[in-house]
Amino acid sequence: MTTENDQHYKMSFVVGGLFLNESIDVVNLHKSSENWRATLQMALGEGVASLPKAASRRRILREIVNRLSKLKDAELSFFADMADRADQQALLWLAVCREYRFAREFATEVIRERFLSLRCDLSFESFDTFFAAKAEWSDPLAGISPTTRSKLRQVFFRIMREAGVISQANKILAAYMSPQLKTIIGEHSRSDLLLFPGLNDGGIL
Repeated sequence: MTTENDQHYKMSFVVGGLFLNESIDVVNLHKSSENWRATLQMALGEGVASLPKAASRRRILREIVNRLSKLKDAELSFFADMADRADQQALLWLAVCREYRFAREFATEVIRERFLSLRCDLSFESFDTFFAAKAEWSDPLAGISPTTRSKLRQVFFRIMREAGVISQANKILAAYMSPQLKTIIGEHSRSDLLLFPGLNDGGIL
């Protein structure tokens, strides 16, 4: 069954990981352009994401720009000027969850629920089970091949590790972010704080 929300299940995060270093470069370029289309062209010209093939470089940079464009101006400013590495990782995880409905729902329906119930191991099977449940209501998801689904799972776990959401051993980690960043995110949407294990609008659980 295809629902009206199927278009929100974009799955283009298959192209790579969190892209922290590249995102820093792109945000710094964006400060001088304030237009994401122009920022993308500048990033291509500056050689950000130095890959041998131009098509791959463009694809990755477009993915980075799409994610970063989901951050609010205050969040971008904090990312560029004040955030330490942990806060930058948190902001990029937030950007991924805003860009991808699948990531946001996985963060709240699987990661948060497992963390609250003290089941902090996150197996590949948890991804497969969640994916299968969503695919029952989404023809586009149901049409994704097993090979592509496996690649999506691999990349998604890599993103979560690089964002500090899970450990290298796939254990869910309690979130850390500075009080300043928590305030900035909470002022926009308190529900966004639920994307971070153990963090809510009242503090650490």
